Amino acid sequence: MTENTRWVYGTDHDDPDPYTLQPGHTYVELVGGPLDGQLLDVTALTADERADGALLIAPRSAYGPCGRADYEPRSGCATRWDWRGDVPW
Repeated sequence: MTENTRWVYGTDHDDPDPYTLQPGHTYVELVGGPLDGQLLDVTALTADERADGALLIAPRSAYGPCGRADYEPRSGCATRWDWRGDVPW
């Protein structure tokens, strides 16, 4: 799968083209866990917010459809965020 055919996190389930990357946007790849392989648009996040990572809604998390997946930036790699585990909402 190439980068331009990866699912973009946050697109609607019925989006006719959930793989469209927006020009000028910055994306990171989610690695591991229930969102493995998806791309996350981090364009609007500050450097501090990016350093904190994100708790993302993950319908297939260990806590069911209301659970969150914890992703944090990979050390030394600005383009990949690694899964740290699932957390309840």
